Amino acid sequence: MRNEEISLNTKQELSAALKWTMEKKPLSKITVSELVRTCDINRNTFYYHFNDIYDLLKWTFEQEAIEVVKKINLLVNTEEAIRFVLDYVDKNQHIIRCAYDSIGYGELKRFFYADMVGIVRHAIDGAEREATIKLPADFKEFLSEFFTEALAGMMINWVHSPKKQTKEEIVQNLMIVLQTTLSQLIR
Repeated sequence: MRNEEISLNTKQELSAALKWTMEKKPLSKITVSELVRTCDINRNTFYYHFNDIYDLLKWTFEQEAIEVVKKINLLVNTEEAIRFVLDYVDKNQHIIRCAYDSIGYGELKRFFYADMVGIVRHAIDGAEREATIKLPADFKEFLSEFFTEALAGMMINWVHSPKKQTKEEIVQNLMIVLQTTLSQLIR
């Protein structure tokens, strides 16, 4: 095995150990000692890869965001992509809640932003094609940022507060908002 593969495997092991531990306790109570014990590695190995536990959490979110975005790019439509992200969020609620309590709303929103921006751009491109109109690049960028901020905020609120809506209701509401507002804005 090459050094890069070994390094990636070690990072992934630490990430899995962090996620597993986050199911049981708040992030602020998790120690490097616990994680290295779980992975059967030494502290120096941890610090070779990460500055601290928050650095590991950030890496974990970035890696998962990359995987989510890769899969979203393969999906055919906006609704399917939104469902995919909501499923991810639903499966990882405990980690997201724990991260929210530790790193706050802003940092967590940046994680969701990476996932949602691709979905929004896909929806805008579809609305452009449907209307046979080409939007100015700066307005298209504005729309992408505007809707991405809204969607990322909705994801965090859905996880962090008691669920007032089912996943299906959120998907339907988001699709109504995206389809009606985008088509009107583009026209």
